[in-house]
Amino acid sequence: MKSKSKLIAAVALFAFYACQEKPKNSVFLAEHSDLKVGVATPKATLQKHAADTFHVNLEKGAMVYGYANQLNADFVVEVYGPDKKKLAHFDGPARGPETFDFNSTSPGVHKVVVTPFQDQTGDYTLLIRGAEALAPDPEGRVAQMMRVAMSDSTLTPGASIAVQKDGKLIYSKGFGYADLEHGIENTPTTIFHIASVSKQFTAFSIALLADQGKLSINDDIRKYLPELHDFGQVITINHLIHHTSGLRDQWNLLLMAGWRLDDVITQKQIMRVISRQRELNFKPGDESLYCNTGFTLMAEIVSRVTGETFPDWTRRNIFEPLEMKNTLFYDDHEKIVKNRAYSYYENKGGYKKSVLNYANVGATSLFTTVEDLNKWAVNFETMKVGNSNVMKMMNQRFVLNKGDTISYAFGQEIEKYKGLRGYSHGGGDAGYRTYLLRFPDQHFSVSVFSNLASFNPGALCYSLADLYLAKDMIPEKPKEETPAPPPPKASFDAAKMKLSEYAGTFYSPELETSYTFEVVHDTLVSHHQRHDDFKFIPAKEDGFTSRGYLGNIEFIRDAKHKVTGLKASNGRVRNLVFTKHD
Repeated sequence: MKSKSKLIAAVALFAFYACQEKPKNSVFLAEHSDLKVGVATPKATLQKHAADTFHVNLEKGAMVYGYANQLNADFVVEVYGPDKKKLAHFDGPARGPETFDFNSTSPGVHKVVVTPFQDQTGDYTLLIRGAEALAPDPEGRVAQMMRVAMSDSTLTPGASIAVQKDGKLIYSKGFGYADLEHGIENTPTTIFHIASVSKQFTAFSIALLADQGKLSINDDIRKYLPELHDFGQVITINHLIHHTSGLRDQWNLLLMAGWRLDDVITQKQIMRVISRQRELNFKPGDESLYCNTGFTLMAEIVSRVTGETFPDWTRRNIFEPLEMKNTLFYDDHEKIVKNRAYSYYENKGGYKKSVLNYANVGATSLFTTVEDLNKWAVNFETMKVGNSNVMKMMNQRFVLNKGDTISYAFGQEIEKYKGLRGYSHGGGDAGYRTYLLRFPDQHFSVSVFSNLASFNPGALCYSLADLYLAKDMIPEKPKEETPAPPPPKASFDAAKMKLSEYAGTFYSPELETSYTFEVVHDTLVSHHQRHDDFKFIPAKEDGFTSRGYLGNIEFIRDAKHKVTGLKASNGRVRNLVFTKHD
């Protein structure tokens, strides 16, 4: 999925239920409009480099929202105002609804332009879901944003939102349903799994202990975790905090080892997999590559330093002092948590459960509410827990070995947004999607939690910031879009490759698992007892690509040119070795 620009912060559409929706009061003018609210265009086909333009005549102050239904190709939607200047650019998921929404700042004919992404060819339909007068007050605008995001009449998963300014909660509300089976609605006190937003709390725990002199962020992690392999290079706690350790990511490793992410996954199981690793992705400090493993290890370090479980220590030292009464680290997948939201994903016009059975903490698994997270955001300024030294650490960015300073601090991305200093982090596990955005100089924060996989909480957070902090923001000029370079042409002849050479069983001692490769209908295919089969496409001599958990593989040959193994790389794991068993 391609990311949307934060500048436009388009809110993602929850579901494709056009036939069940009631059109909003239209502020279209009667003439010069190609589209009508609630009426989809006939299916159209676009060839590469082609475009379809739809004219929409609007009054000033209208909010318009809809989507291009991408039937069999990826499309881009752009909107131009009466002055022919681009208002917005939408380029989200490759299939399904490509959502868009925009406001008319002046009356006249607006253009909605649909083009294929890159050189694709395919079919689409276009629908304006609603066109209504822009609400005059913030609460009305938030309601409109959520109308953009949600179907009017369908029982859907939803979201919870909290906005605070100057230490006070100024808006909080739930939308949609936390539990579809029992018809329980989301509220500001609904408890969500917030995935990687949890990382702030793990890093904060380390900062508290460092301030107390119980550890140093420059300590070698093997001081606390001696069971980890000695890679011949020191990995510090600071490396873990900033994703610069070079360690392989735990989720990618588990998938490669045959796990499913809806399996029960415990802390001990993750530690065993990490402890068997014998190679790094890169030298510690050379790069920043997002790594969940580091935060699991930090939770384990907190536990070993304090003699308490990580959930117990954080409860006593963070959550209770901040009166976060509905917050806990969840390390027992069988534990009952009242008032929790369950997660879902969209499937053929309906919803299915997105099951999560995590029993591990540190990188994820914080359960909380948007109102509790508001207390956490305020604490960065009030320092009810922690002090100025701790907060200074929380803002500390890492300097790589080559001298570059990264944007990542202690579980926070530090950025400039429309002239404002911002701190943010998002999370996504199963069907949960979460985001926390802070602007400390404006004493403002917003948190959005959702229990639907297709929801975009980060986009909504920035839209809410645009709404509430409009007077403080400096408009940014749209960045010029650089076309993606064409893929390099293959410098080898795939037809000459002898696929039978790559057949056989390959074993990884680090993962304790095997993959068997065979040639099926002139295609190299992998088999694993717990995964679906995956096809591998030739990319270079002895190299293949796939959409499977092994990712890209490169076969290894000995001095006699015989295939003896392979190296697998899937993004956050690089060059994991499998040896061939004859």
